[in-house]
Amino acid sequence: MRAAPNITMLRAVRLALSVGAAAGLIGQAAAQDSAPAPMARVEITGSAIKRIESETALPVQVITRDEIDKVGVTTAAEILQRLSANVGGLTDAGSISDGKDQRGFNSANLRGIGTSSTLVLLNGRRMANFASPGDDTGVDLNNIPAGAIARVEVLLDGASALYGTDAIGGVINFITRKDFQGVELNAYGLKTKEGGAGKRTASISAGHGDLAKDGYNIFAVADFQRTDRLSTSQRSFIDDLHIAERLPHLLSGFTSPANIRLTGDQRDYLQSQGFTINGKPITNRLINLSQPGCSAPANVYLPNGTGGVDGCTYNYMGDTELYPKSEKANVLSRGVLQINPENQLYAEVALSRSKTWYVASSARTTAYIDYSKIPALAGYDLASDEAGGDGEIELRVRLNEAGRRTSELISESQRYVVGWSGSRNGWDYDIGLNHSVNVVRDRDTHGYLLYNELQEGIASGLINPFGPSSQAGRDLINSIQVNDEVRHARGTMDSVDFKLSHAVGALAGGDAMLAVGGEVRREKTEYNPSALLMSDNINNDAAPDGGQATSYSRKIQALYGELLLPVTKQLEAQLSARYDHYEVVGGAASPKVGLSYMPTKSMLFRASVGRGFRAPSMTDLYRPTQVSATATLPDPVYCATVDNNYADCADNWETHRHSNANLKPEKSRQFSLGMVLQPSKQVLLSLDYWNIKRTDLIAEVGDDILLANPAKYASLVHRDEDGYIDYIDLYKENRGAQKAAGLDLTIDYKGVQTWAGRFGGRLSGTYVTDSKIQNEKGAAYVSNLGRFVTDGVVQRWRHTITLDWDNGPFAASLSNTFSSGYEDQNSAINIDDGSVVAANRVSSYSLWDLSGSWQASKGLKLRAGVQNLFDKAPPFSNQAYHFISGYDPTYTDVRGRRFFASVNYAFK
Repeated sequence: MRAAPNITMLRAVRLALSVGAAAGLIGQAAAQDSAPAPMARVEITGSAIKRIESETALPVQVITRDEIDKVGVTTAAEILQRLSANVGGLTDAGSISDGKDQRGFNSANLRGIGTSSTLVLLNGRRMANFASPGDDTGVDLNNIPAGAIARVEVLLDGASALYGTDAIGGVINFITRKDFQGVELNAYGLKTKEGGAGKRTASISAGHGDLAKDGYNIFAVADFQRTDRLSTSQRSFIDDLHIAERLPHLLSGFTSPANIRLTGDQRDYLQSQGFTINGKPITNRLINLSQPGCSAPANVYLPNGTGGVDGCTYNYMGDTELYPKSEKANVLSRGVLQINPENQLYAEVALSRSKTWYVASSARTTAYIDYSKIPALAGYDLASDEAGGDGEIELRVRLNEAGRRTSELISESQRYVVGWSGSRNGWDYDIGLNHSVNVVRDRDTHGYLLYNELQEGIASGLINPFGPSSQAGRDLINSIQVNDEVRHARGTMDSVDFKLSHAVGALAGGDAMLAVGGEVRREKTEYNPSALLMSDNINNDAAPDGGQATSYSRKIQALYGELLLPVTKQLEAQLSARYDHYEVVGGAASPKVGLSYMPTKSMLFRASVGRGFRAPSMTDLYRPTQVSATATLPDPVYCATVDNNYADCADNWETHRHSNANLKPEKSRQFSLGMVLQPSKQVLLSLDYWNIKRTDLIAEVGDDILLANPAKYASLVHRDEDGYIDYIDLYKENRGAQKAAGLDLTIDYKGVQTWAGRFGGRLSGTYVTDSKIQNEKGAAYVSNLGRFVTDGVVQRWRHTITLDWDNGPFAASLSNTFSSGYEDQNSAINIDDGSVVAANRVSSYSLWDLSGSWQASKGLKLRAGVQNLFDKAPPFSNQAYHFISGYDPTYTDVRGRRFFASVNYAFK
C-alpha cells in the first residue's frame, strides 16, 4: 500500500501509512517548507469533522486504486484478503461445503473478532446486510462495485463512537470516484496454469460536467466479471494432500456402487454360509460387492476408511468443486448539482448482482430393497429366522447418475442515496436519505431429487444402485430432478442521517471544532422457504425444523458528537461520544478519547481509549430453531460405561440451535498506543498496539465444551431410556468474553531515484499477542492464537510486502503475502477404532505476485503479471469444520499459479 512517487509529502504520508494525526502534523511541517497551494478540506474515515487531508486523529490504512491494479485483484473480497488485520472472513473458497447457512456471503472480519463486529461502508454510509439469516451479520462484499473503487480506507481502531454498534473491530470504507470526466475502458483476463478458475472482466466509466465550470457532474461505472469453476480433478496438489491416508475415517460410507449395510444377524448368516467377496470371507457389516475395484477416483477401496475392509469408501475430494463459477455485475452512478458556491445536491445509485453456482459431491441416500433383487445375494435365504427374519437390505447409495448437487445463489443489492451538503457562515453540513436492499435467492438446480419418488425408483429396480440404470431408470432420475427456489430472503434498510460542524473557539494550536450528527434507521428482514422445501421431499435438502416464513423489523436511533481540540501546536485531542437505541433491545452510550503528541517534526505519539456495544441481530433474537450436528465428539457419560472406547461412545450428536429474544447487547472496551517515526524523507515507520475486550458475548456454549462438562450442562443434553444422547440444546446467550490484542507495524520506503529508475517498498504487518474466548463468566479463557479451535485460527503474524520499481513509462511490482504456521485442530475421532487423528502443525503460507506495466501513451496503459509466482499449494490441515478438504479454505488459495493481463484506455 504505497503512494504514487510524484505526490506531495503530505499526501505521501497520508496514503502510505494513514497514520492519522501523525501524518497530518508531519505533512503540515513538510507543506510549510515547500509552500504548496492550499488543499481542500475533506472528511476522513474516523472523524465527522472536515479538515485538511491527513489530519485525522485515528490510524487509517489506505489501499489505493493503483495498488489494487498492481496485484491484479478485481473484487472487494480479494482486496481485503491482502489486509493483514482481516482474519477469517467468509469467502467463495469455503463453498466446498454443501451447507445452506449463509452460503454466497463474502465478508470482512477485522482482528478476527467476528464479521458482525466489522462495519463496511460505501462512501461513508451503510448498505443493507446480507439478507439470509445466520450467525454472521454484515455487508456482502459481492455487492461492492469493485470497478468504481477509488480507494479503501480501513480504520483499525474500533469506532463505535462515530459509526455505530457494529464497528467494534473497525471500519472499512469503500470510496468511489466522485468527480470523474471523460470515458475510461478496462478489460482484464486471468488464466490458471492447471486450468479452471479463469476470469474475465470488463468495465466502462463515463462522466461529464465540471463542478467548478458547469455547476454539475454526472458519472457512471459499469463492471462485469465472470469466473470459471474449478474441480478437484484439475488440481494436482489434492493428491499430494493424501487425504485418504491421513483422514480415512472422515470420509463417507455412501458410495457408487452402493455399500450394503447388513444387520448383525445377516452378517453372521452369510458368514455361516461361506459367503465371500473377491474370494475372501466378510468380517464387517458394511460390504460392497464390487470391492476392491470400487469405482475410482472418488469411490476407493480403503480398508482403514469408513467403508472398512469389506466395503468401499467415498473420497469427497475426488468428486467436488474447489472454487465456484460466478457472474458479477455492478453499476454505480452519481450525480452532483452545484446549487451555489456553497451548496450541493447529490444522488447516488448502486446496483449489483452476484450469481454463483455451488457444486458439491453427488447426492447420497439410504434405501431399502428386498435381498432377492441383488443377484449376488439372491441365492441365500436372508428372510430366514437364522438371518433375522427380515429380507430387507439397507443400502448406502451415492447417486452419480443424478450428477453433482448444484445450487444457484443470487445476491442482489440496490442502494439509493440522495443528499444535500454545503458550508455557510463557518458551518459544514450534510444530510442524506438512504434506501438499501439486499435480496438472496437460493435455488436447487441439479442433483437434488424428490425423495419419495427416488425411494420408489430404487425399491422397484428402475434405478440401479450398483451400476448403470436402464434408460427408463435414467429417465426417472431426470424427471424427479428438483429445480426450485428453496430459500428467498430480503433485507431492507431505510435511514436519514445528518451531521454539521463548526469552530467553537480558538486554542493555542488552532480552532477547536465541534461536530454533531444523528441517524434514524429502520431495518427489516424477511425469510421465505419454499413449499417444496417445507414438504421435506428433497433428498439431501431437508426441511429446517421450525423453518417457517419469518418477517422482523426494528428501528434504531442514534446521536453523536465530536470535539477536536488542538491544545497546542504539538498536542491534539479528539473527544467523541455516541448514543444508540435499538427497539426492544435498548440503548447505550459509547464514548471515545484520542490524543496525539508530536514533540518533533519526525516523531509522533498517539493513544485512544473507548467503549462500545453491539446489539444482537434479529437472527440472534428471533431465528427459528435449527437442527444440525456436532463434530465427532465423545460423550463422557457413556464413555465411562465402555472403558472410554471412542469407537462406542463418540458420534456426531444431533443439536437443536435456539435464538433468544431476551439477549442483551455485547459491551466492549478498546484502547491503543502508537508511535510514528520519520528518520528521513524516504522512510516512515509506525507501530501501534491495540487491545479489545468484549463482554456479555452473544454465543452458544461450544459443543465440545458442553460435552466435556456433562454435570454442569446436564440440562442441555437430552438422553433416551438407555442413557444414549438423543439431542443437545444450544442456546444463544450472553456468556463470557473475548479478548484480542496485538501490534500493527508499517514500514514505508518512499523510494530512491537511481540511474536504473526509482525503487521503493512497503511492509504492512500484524503481530497478534492475544486472541481468546471465555465461554462463560468465570470460566478459563480458550486461546485460538496460533491454534485451530472450534471454527478457526488466528495466525500470530501476517504481512504484506510490496517492492516497486518505475522508470519513465515502465513500472514493476513484486509483492508477498504471508501467514505464520499454527497448531492444527487435532481432534477428529475415528469411530471405527476409537483413535484420534494424528497431531499436525500447519506450515506457514507465503505467496509471491509479480506484475509490470507500460504507459504506452497518455490514454493507454497495459499491465501483465503472475499471481502465486512459485505455485504454492495450500498446506495440509486436518481441520473438519470447513468440510473434509485437507486444507483451510479461509485464507489459502486453491487456484495455484495464474497469469493476468489488463488494458486500460482513457478518453479525457
